[in-house]
Parts: sequence; C-alpha cells; structure tokens
Amino acid sequence: MSGEVEDLPEEVLGKRGKKDKKSRPLPSTPEDIEALIRRQKRNLRKAWAEGYLTAITAMLRPGDLAVDCGANMGVVTERLASTGADVVAFEPDPFAFATLEQKFANSPNVTLINAAVGVGSGTVRLMRADNFGENPEGASVKSTILDGGRRIDAENAVEVPLIDFPSWVADQVRGRSEIAFVKMDIEGAELDILEKMHADQMFTNLRCLVAETHERKFKELRDRYKALRDAVAENYAPGKVNLDWI
Repeated sequence: MSGEVEDLPEEVLGKRGKKDKKSRPLPSTPEDIEALIRRQKRNLRKAWAEGYLTAITAMLRPGDLAVDCGANMGVVTERLASTGADVVAFEPDPFAFATLEQKFANSPNVTLINAAVGVGSGTVRLMRADNFGENPEGASVKSTILDGGRRIDAENAVEVPLIDFPSWVADQVRGRSEIAFVKMDIEGAELDILEKMHADQMFTNLRCLVAETHERKFKELRDRYKALRDAVAENYAPGKVNLDWI
C-alpha cells in the first residue's frame, strides 16, 4: 500500500473519484482505521443486500406473501409489489405512512398497516430522531419504540398501535402455509421478535427472512444479539434467515 489516494476505493474517495490523483495521507489513527473498516464492511453488506433483494424479486410470484416491516418511504415495498406478490407493509411513523399511502394508492396488491410491530399488542410510544423537525423524510427512518437509542429525542414521541408480530405471522401461516419473504428493519425492536420466533420455531414457515440488527445503537443488548446470531447461524442457512440486512 503506497499511501497515495489512488489506492483507496472510489467510495472512500468521495465525489472527486479516480480522476483527481492528488495525494493525501491514508487514515493513520486507530479510530480512523476502524472507521474505514466499518465503512467497507457496510459497503459489502449493502452490495449483498442489493443482490439478495434482486434474487428475492426474481422468485416471488402472484399469490406469494411478502412482508416489509419498517417500510419507511417504500423503497423495498415498491420492488416487492412489482412482482405481483401480495405485500403487507408495516410502518408506524405517521409522516412516513402518509408517503406510503400516496405512493401505493393504486396498488391493489399492497396492504399498508400504520402500526409498529413487536411482541405484544396495544399502543406504544414511537420516539423520533433529534433532527426530525429539520429533516423529517431523512430522520423518519430512525424512529423507534425502544428506549436508549442514539440521537433519539424521547420527548418527541407519538403514540402508535402495536401489533404482536409473531401472532400475526402465525395467523398468516395458518391461512397460507408459508410466508415467502420478510424484511425487518425496525430500529431495535427486532430483537424481541426474532428471539420469540426462534424459540417458537417460526422460521420454518418462512421461505426467507432478512433483518437489520442494531447492536451498535443499543450496547446493553449486545449479549442478547450475539446469542441470537449464534443460534440462527447454528440452525439456519444464511439464505433462509439472515441478520445482516442494511
């Protein structure tokens, strides 16, 4: 490694890209190196997720059921809906949900549910990011029902319905025999759900599930996340249950 900027991948170079060959030092402190490694690992996970979603949409057919937990602005929902499969999209944040309603108003195969998913039912407090007021579209992706998240303004919260997701899944399986695909990106609330689904052997009735886990945001939960990852890796192939969605 020569220490010149052209040795860095393009995504690290930023907008200047490969055409600007001006030299600058490589990251040298442990913190900078760790940040670069994390960024590269994230890039690899993102590339994997894009490829995986392409494969999922290739195998989905009309009559299949695909579920998007944490639909936000509907990017994944839209790709799932384009296959003709039945799509159920859960989104608790009223701001993001209004966007979904406009986007899928003419999509009869998409069912939108303005609720959080968890273990248990009723109502729950949805807390928003501290920059929600300045950038609601960008910040709404961070809205969470779990206390203790980074950059979350606990005072900026709304009450939303809570749906018991394992029970909902069991109801769907009784009617359809299986769910084709579940994507879960729900800012920390995934841990309770996934632990419950694993304990009750519910993954066997899903063709495949992907989830983004949030260990970095909730340090006190890291031991539970590790135990869940170990259990999933021992019992399921990565293509069936994968916890590295991004």
